[in-house]
Amino acid sequence: MVIGITMVKVMPGQERSIYCSLKGKDGILDVYHIFGEYDFFVVLQEESLIKLKELLEDIQETHNVILARTILVVSNNGCQEQVPVKALA
Repeated sequence: MVIGITMVKVMPGQERSIYCSLKGKDGILDVYHIFGEYDFFVVLQEESLIKLKELLEDIQETHNVILARTILVVSNNGCQEQVPVKALA
């Protein structure tokens, strides 16, 4: 599994429609509405880098999405115990 964290900026006034659009996509675990430079913090999980890239392209091409920046989570730094993604909440 591949995990990504994406920060999404949308057109002003379009937050509700983009939130609903993001929540409905397969591969998106959580969507958080935030305040600041970006409007959403999105946690993604896919089976492969190729599928994650396709999901990111889909998000970036969504009408009224201005910008999406992604951080790829690649390792747990050798910790013995795997921490579930939900623990990021």
